Amino acid sequence: MPDAQEAGDGVMSHEAGHGNDRGGEAGTSRPGRRLSCLAVVVAVVAAVAGGLVWLFQGHLSPPFGDDRACDGSDTKLPQVISAGGAPIPNGASGVHYYTRNGNAEVTFVSGDILDYLHDVGVLPDDAPLFDEKYGTKAEAGDEIALPDGLCGSPLRGPAWVYGSTSTAGSGVAVMVECSPVDNDSFRLPTRVVVTYRLP
Repeated sequence: MPDAQEAGDGVMSHEAGHGNDRGGEAGTSRPGRRLSCLAVVVAVVAAVAGGLVWLFQGHLSPPFGDDRACDGSDTKLPQVISAGGAPIPNGASGVHYYTRNGNAEVTFVSGDILDYLHDVGVLPDDAPLFDEKYGTKAEAGDEIALPDGLCGSPLRGPAWVYGSTSTAGSGVAVMVECSPVDNDSFRLPTRVVVTYRLP
């Protein structure tokens, strides 16, 4: 009888061992399933996020990858912008442009505006700054909004608008900030808006 009991105990212990093995397999399969489910969820989230970035990347970056270009521009301007046939002054800051249907508007800030006005042909070399033959006073106000589509800071009033005085400057208009305290000079530095036809 002891032999039979020992045999029975052996069978029971053997089955118990198998039960433990099955329990071990079940225990290891649950974390495995969780990891595979987590991997699927991460893959789906990554795919959705990537799709959204691709869909909206045009709205997240400036046109042509050019920080100077305003939204809606349809033509990229060169690194050195010749606004109205003359390069904008070296060292100009706050440069932005908007192009649409063959027209361009450029705004920038510079301390060297007089030479630009001569170069672009809107003010003869010997003319007074605010001669009404070559321009008109813009609307008064502390701020003057930029043209529609052009991004950047508004102009500070008062301002003067120069028109074309030569063939080279044909179709060019330049709005310039004037000094609020000196009637015969520009504000320094000066914010400018140039409007012209693209070549």
